[in-house]
Amino acid sequence: MESMLLKPEEVAECLNVGRSKVYELMRAGALESVQIGACRRVPRAAVTAYVESLRANLVAS
Repeated sequence: MESMLLKPEEVAECLNVGRSKVYELMRAGALESVQIGACRRVPRAAVTAYVESLRANLVAS
């Protein structure tokens, strides 16, 4: 079973960016995340939504 929530490091690997960029996107609100205790996690659907928003901005330009 695939995890519903991804660690920032896993998101970075999926997006082919650095971990600090993932935290920057979360802080800016561009990438949805949730907090579980002291851990920050990103829903798998949020990664897909973020990529779709990038594609939509590309088409709109």
